[in-house]
Amino acid sequence: MSKSSRTPVDQQTSRRNFLKTTTAAVAGSLAIARGAHAAGDETLKVGLIGCGGRGTGAAINALNAGKNNKLVAMSDAFEDRLKSSLGRIKKSKPDQVAVDDDHCFVGFDGYKKLIDSVDVVLLATPPHFRPMQLKAAIDAGKHVFCEKPVAVDAPGIRSVLATAEEAEKKKLNIVSGLCWRYHPAVTETMQRIVDGEIGDVLSIQETYLTGTLWHRGRQPDWTEMTFQMRNWYYFTWLSGDFNTEQHVHSLDKGTWAMGDEPPIAAWGLGGRQVRTDPKFGDIYDHHAVVYEYANGTRMHSYCRQMGHCWNDVTDNFAGSKGRATVLNKHSIYDLKGKTKWSYRGRGGNMYDLEHEALFNAIRTGKPINNGRYMAISTMLAIIGRMCDYTGQRITWDQALNSTEHLAPNEYSFDAEPPVLQGPDGKYPIATPGVTKLV
Repeated sequence: MSKSSRTPVDQQTSRRNFLKTTTAAVAGSLAIARGAHAAGDETLKVGLIGCGGRGTGAAINALNAGKNNKLVAMSDAFEDRLKSSLGRIKKSKPDQVAVDDDHCFVGFDGYKKLIDSVDVVLLATPPHFRPMQLKAAIDAGKHVFCEKPVAVDAPGIRSVLATAEEAEKKKLNIVSGLCWRYHPAVTETMQRIVDGEIGDVLSIQETYLTGTLWHRGRQPDWTEMTFQMRNWYYFTWLSGDFNTEQHVHSLDKGTWAMGDEPPIAAWGLGGRQVRTDPKFGDIYDHHAVVYEYANGTRMHSYCRQMGHCWNDVTDNFAGSKGRATVLNKHSIYDLKGKTKWSYRGRGGNMYDLEHEALFNAIRTGKPINNGRYMAISTMLAIIGRMCDYTGQRITWDQALNSTEHLAPNEYSFDAEPPVLQGPDGKYPIATPGVTKLV
C-alpha cells in the first residue's frame, strides 16, 4: 500500500448507492457466451494496448472471433515487447494482421494515438493503467475488451464505475477478462448456484495456491522506473499485489454466487515469508481474507505464491440444501454428499468465447457491459489487500471511499515511481498494525 495520497475523494460512495449502480447483466452475457457467433462481413479494426503474453494471447483470441477482425495498431511502453508480440501474432494469424510502422506506438502515451485509429480496443497493460485507458477508449466511442483486474486502488474503481455508466449510455461494449464467466462448465454450474439448487449460500471457500512466477531481472542501464515497469507484477502500484492480479478470478466466482452484491466488511492476514529478496518489490507472497456479507454469509479466501508447496485452485460453495464445487469438478451435491448433478455439456476455449461474445455484440447491436461486476470483484481484492496490509477490519464504504491513489507524479522512465528503495536496498513493506488505511 503506497504511502502517498494525491487524489481527493471525488464523491462519497455508500454501499447502498454502490449497489444501485452495480447490477450486472449476467444473464445476457451468459446467453451470448454460451451460443452466439459473430455475424456480418464488415471489417472491425482492432488495436492492442499492452503487448505482453496476455496481450498477445488476447489479440489472437480477438482475431479468432471473426475472419474480418483485423489487427491494425499496437501500443506498449517498450518497443522490444511490441515487436516480439507483433511477430507472434503475425505467425498465428498472418492474414488478419495489418500493423504498419506508423501504427506501432511506443511509450506511456502511445495508447492515446492507438485509440484514434481503431474500432475495438484490447486493454492488457499492467492493471494500474486500466482505469485511465478504459476511460479514454469509452470517451472516444470505442468498444473495449478489458483484462482483469481493472484497477489497483479505490479511485481507480470509482473511475471504472463511472466509465461503465458512460459506456452504457453510449451503447458501447465492455467485455471483461474475467474469463471464467465465459467458460461453459463454470457458467452452467454457477447459474445453478445462483438459481438456488444448493439453497441459500451460507459459506464460500476460494483458494488460489500456486507456485512462483516470472522475473525479468535488472539491467545496469535501467532507471528505477524501467526496472519496476519491466517487473510490474511485484509492485503494488502496478499490479495491486498478486491477490488482486491473480486471485481476482476466484473472488469473482465468489461474488458471482452472491448475486454480485459486495460484502459489508472484510478482515484478514498476510505477509512476505518466502519471497523476501528486494528484487520482488513490495508485494506479499500469501493472503487470507474473510469477507462478511449482510445476510451472514462469509467468504473465506486464500491465495499463495510459493514454490515446492501443495497447490490448489478451487471454488467451494456450501448452501442450506447442498454444496457445489467448481474447477476441480463442476458438480452439485446434496447435504449427504451424494452427487446430484455434474456438468456433461460442451467444452470450448473461454478466451476465444469472451471475444466471440464481444464481436457478436458489436455486430448485432446488442451491447454487453461487464463493467460493474468486474469493478466489484476487483474491489474485493483491493479491500482484502487493505485489510492484510493494515491488520484492520475494514468496511466496504471505508475501502471504496479511500483516497489512496497509487500513481507516480509523472509518467516517464526518468521519473520516480511511487515506491523507492531505502538505504538498505529494500523496498518498504506494509506492516500490519503500523501501516494505516488512507
